[in-house]
Amino acid sequence: MTMEYESNSWIWDGLYYYPHFFGGLMLTAALLGVSTSYFGGIGVFSLPHLWSDCFHKKKCGKKKRVRVYMDGCFDLMHYGHANALRQAKALGDELVVGVVSDEEIIANKGPPVLSMEERLALVSGLKWVDEVIANAPYAITEQFMNRLFNEHKIDYIIHGDDPCLLPDGTDAYALAKKVGRYKQIKRTEGVSSTDIVGRILSSMEDTKACEDHNNASLPRDPLRAIQSKDAHLSQFLPTSRRIVQFSNCKGPGPNARVVYIDGAFDLFHAGHVEILKKARQLGDFLLVGIYTDQIVSEHRGSYHPIMHLHERSLSVLACRYVDEVIIGAPWEVTKDMITTFNICLVVHGTVSETNTPLTVRSKRSL
Repeated sequence: MTMEYESNSWIWDGLYYYPHFFGGLMLTAALLGVSTSYFGGIGVFSLPHLWSDCFHKKKCGKKKRVRVYMDGCFDLMHYGHANALRQAKALGDELVVGVVSDEEIIANKGPPVLSMEERLALVSGLKWVDEVIANAPYAITEQFMNRLFNEHKIDYIIHGDDPCLLPDGTDAYALAKKVGRYKQIKRTEGVSSTDIVGRILSSMEDTKACEDHNNASLPRDPLRAIQSKDAHLSQFLPTSRRIVQFSNCKGPGPNARVVYIDGAFDLFHAGHVEILKKARQLGDFLLVGIYTDQIVSEHRGSYHPIMHLHERSLSVLACRYVDEVIIGAPWEVTKDMITTFNICLVVHGTVSETNTPLTVRSKRSL
């Protein structure tokens, strides 16, 4: 084999020193249908085959983007929903999310708290979501599955590891599993829409009990009040890893216009998404301050917030318009904050639900 290679060294030298000549010779040979292996037995492929091979490699070099689909009711959107969609996006390149219709939710679970429009705004506002399908069915039917595969070019259907059963007891994702196009993610423990509804109802009951006590002459039992509040505390245990997973992990550029907005952002809703979007449009980098639980309680009442500081922080971090958050921001914006974070603009919304636009304060006015 060594001798054969050495006997053909003149060809390799020719290719090196006279590439245009040999290239033309090989092209002519290929057009005449003569194998280039004739030239010294170097064993190269015929040029048409070589072209086909090169084209195939170039075509294969562009990797097909994997599109994944995940659906849900997404009622009372919380960080558990956001984490599920974050995990789903990690299983592909593009994430398409189906938001189940009001009618389907009523038929399978009961009436939703939020309207379709509100739920669509919340899902669309998440940083991991690429496309949204409105009025998706609760169960993956054969007709809808074919629509996902053919129209939306979906490769895999994603769902959490918690069972999703229809009223008749069958698996809502049985068909996707049957055709081998199903992938599973881990459910986020410590939160659910049902749990949040329980917290809201408990807060309302405790507020009413407090009002009744104020109108009565009997002394209030402080221990009972504390126990009532603790009964619906979140079981979520925040970790630095989870915060990093939700974070953009990027700071502002050297000449970036940093916009600051703060608030409680309790029970993250469509209005929050809209105000954060407007704030982001005023600059290049949006920094959001999240008030401590204590500050929220002082201004809204002892049974607030419904969601604790780290839960609220994750919900805000999941929003596509947010670049960074201050976990436990002070009530007042100080000059030290402005200097430390290079804040150029401070904005805030209105306290009441009105159509009044954002209030803007420049760095100079602070």
